[in-house]
Amino acid sequence: QRESASLSPPPWSSSPGVRRLSRCGFGGIPVGGLGAITPAAGFVSPLSAIVIGFLGGTVCYFAVSLKFKLGYDDSLDVVGIHLAGGVLGALATGVFASKVLNPGGADGAIYGNFGLLGIQAIAVIATIAYSVVVTAIIFKVIDLAVGVRVDEKSEYNGLDLSEHGEVGLVLDLQGHQLLGQEQQDQTIAPKPQTDEA
Repeated sequence: QRESASLSPPPWSSSPGVRRLSRCGFGGIPVGGLGAITPAAGFVSPLSAIVIGFLGGTVCYFAVSLKFKLGYDDSLDVVGIHLAGGVLGALATGVFASKVLNPGGADGAIYGNFGLLGIQAIAVIATIAYSVVVTAIIFKVIDLAVGVRVDEKSEYNGLDLSEHGEVGLVLDLQGHQLLGQEQQDQTIAPKPQTDEA
């Protein structure tokens, strides 16, 4: 797994949508590489792990950037990193698995067994379907019990402040982290811009 994560960050260390180096991009994309190799761990060679890690980092980088294009709310990049990385890793297991490394397993597509790739694809579809149904049920129960939205002011100021009474991470409008007193100043809504300029 180390090999997989080590190849993920360098090409994709910028934040998708912002396109500059960031700590979140540098930390998040290796998680995509790890998410991709996790289903394959114990079934693929170290060289295959490197390939999967690089592909995982690449796919996750572009998957995270989809939230900017499609406009969905995913502050933790769960869809872009964990879903995309997990799907890639599960399918990559069907490609790179080797009985040499795990005699109890099966060879993958690169060894002529395309059936394993099909089995992995069915498992991915079944897992996504199960997750969507169960998550929808949990979401509805939470919505009925306590609600799933907060008021606009709490959302703007951040849930760290409104729910926990402290600020974990605050970025200014350009995406730079603010420290100290600047954090508290940033929680006040900016004045609307006027056309007088």
